[in-house]
Amino acid sequence: MTSNDATVAKRLKIGFVLARSFTLSAFALFVDTLRLASDELDKSGRVRADWQVLGNTRHLIASSCGVQVAPTSGLVEPTQFNYIVVVGGLLNSENPIDDETVSFLKKAAARKVPLIGLCTGTFILADAGLMGAHNVCVSWLHHRTFRERFPDLKVRSDRLFNLDRSRGSCAGGSSAADMAAHIVRLHISKEAERNALEVLQIDKARSQLHVQPRKPLAIESNDPRLNAALIIMEQHTENTISIPELASSVGLSRRQLERLFMEKAKMSPALVYRKFRLERAKHLLTQTDASLIEIALEVGFESAGHFSRIFSRTYGQTPSKLRARQLN
Repeated sequence: MTSNDATVAKRLKIGFVLARSFTLSAFALFVDTLRLASDELDKSGRVRADWQVLGNTRHLIASSCGVQVAPTSGLVEPTQFNYIVVVGGLLNSENPIDDETVSFLKKAAARKVPLIGLCTGTFILADAGLMGAHNVCVSWLHHRTFRERFPDLKVRSDRLFNLDRSRGSCAGGSSAADMAAHIVRLHISKEAERNALEVLQIDKARSQLHVQPRKPLAIESNDPRLNAALIIMEQHTENTISIPELASSVGLSRRQLERLFMEKAKMSPALVYRKFRLERAKHLLTQTDASLIEIALEVGFESAGHFSRIFSRTYGQTPSKLRARQLN
């Protein structure tokens, strides 16, 4: 075998499954990172990596923005790929992939081929029963929906992506390039990763520990621990967590978390958390017909009376008056 043959044999190989109404930007950033890592500069040769868009037909697949992509391969033997990446898109798309493709993914899982959910592709893998016992990362935008649909799965939305043994998940958007760069570094080289990022005009790939760019309650901070805590608070206005649990989830003691919040947000974590719960209550008051006691319990208050007192003190009007004004 020549050195060139050996390089081809060791190529990083990735198969893509595109859902109906898939997110074009996430797919494009992932595959372009592979393309640029595969060769020198912008030559685009498939020297160190190869990729295929898999499908059981050659029909065009429409993305959520309307641009269509044609499959380049059938549902071939999955073990020829290092990873199979499922690119999701609009959650209101019925049957995002067909039954034959679902069976293909189950076959790949049975043969120990790592599966990655990109954007809402994680929903597709979870629907197929392929994310059990694995940690899941989704966008903050989809966290509540994922938790409602898959209450038995562990999910977080304060990270960009996660590679958990034989499963991966990625929040989507620009983090698709970060996850692809991580895989390139693992399977090809740091030099290949650097070439891809430089051509893409990306200064540095973010790691899977990087916090999703989100500023709940418009609190500005460049501290990733505080930003992660804010996102976790926002996603736990119903099934509330204690401040010690919150601190532990971001790698701090309760005392350290309280000092961090007082320094950066000028408020205690308990007060900030209460603001999140009250904002959720305002949404429920104006967008649902749930009773006051139902809303109070849902956002972590023990009684409707206690909820009403805190709400009135914060917003200058009772929950009932706010609801009545919205109806007029």
